[in-house]
Amino acid sequence: MNSILRTFPPTKNDRVSEGYRFEQIVERLRQLTELEALTSVLDSRARVAHADVHRPGMGLMGFVDGYHEERVQILGMSECGFLESISEADQRVAIRRILGLNVPGLFVANGRALPRVVIEEAERDQTPIVLSRLATDELTLLLRDVLADLFAPRLSLHGTLVDCYGVGLLFTGRSGIGKSETALDLVERGHRLVADDLVQVVKRSSDVLMGGRREGIGHVLEIRGVGIVDILPVFGVRSIRMQKRIEVEVRLEEWNDDRDYDRHGLDREETEYLGVKIPRVVVPIVAGKNSSVIAEVIALDFMLRTYGIESAEEFNRKLIETMSESGNTWRYLQHDLE
Repeated sequence: MNSILRTFPPTKNDRVSEGYRFEQIVERLRQLTELEALTSVLDSRARVAHADVHRPGMGLMGFVDGYHEERVQILGMSECGFLESISEADQRVAIRRILGLNVPGLFVANGRALPRVVIEEAERDQTPIVLSRLATDELTLLLRDVLADLFAPRLSLHGTLVDCYGVGLLFTGRSGIGKSETALDLVERGHRLVADDLVQVVKRSSDVLMGGRREGIGHVLEIRGVGIVDILPVFGVRSIRMQKRIEVEVRLEEWNDDRDYDRHGLDREETEYLGVKIPRVVVPIVAGKNSSVIAEVIALDFMLRTYGIESAEEFNRKLIETMSESGNTWRYLQHDLE
């Protein structure tokens, strides 16, 4: 099962303090697979308050200690098989055990038909049940992707995000410093624009930041003196991306004579967003400086470091070796009196 190919930024009314409505989860999932509502309602009093899912097999049999009622519930082959193996009276008792915990809703996997009394009890309790024809594992993975996106920490950053040689470069700096112009030059050189002006950042895991554009806004660049440049019709579909992992921040600043800029690359700066640290490179801007070429070198250097090749450290090592060898040669010549 493929993971989600795009993010679903919540609208201002999506999330409430106690979680998400079950109906919202269903609507997100419907964008990825076919679903069938088995009840007349898709919303419930309870809210989904956790990014994981729960299998209620033990709860159906009466063991509810530590039950995760705040999670989306999935009835798989074993749960459906258990319900089919017992009498209607016991089916009613079993499903009431789950509904009595105030669960937000249930998904049924594998296209399995539920017993009539289960649907009746869910209707009476106003708890939605939705059927999917996906296998249990596939449905579980898809739901976890949707929930992970909904519950992921997110923020908006003023900057420009470009995919340069497969490396996500986040350009930051004051307004008018040249972020959009640098991005335009990179696109013209064959790289891909992700977002300009406002980058939507989502924390996808403990160490992964994904960036994308604002919903409803195309891949456009605002170039002072020119205006809005729509990248897609001008440069083609190969010049854009929907989202990209943010791997390096490139901070553009005016040249400051009082600042000691890094000249060897041994002391690497870091920046942190949503608890994730990424390397940051400060690029001082002066007239005639080609920031797009520098950005390409930053991306290539990051790739080398990913493969374990540290250019600055290697140069420093060779320099020390050369100085040591020169010292040995000088001492030898000083004592060579013949």
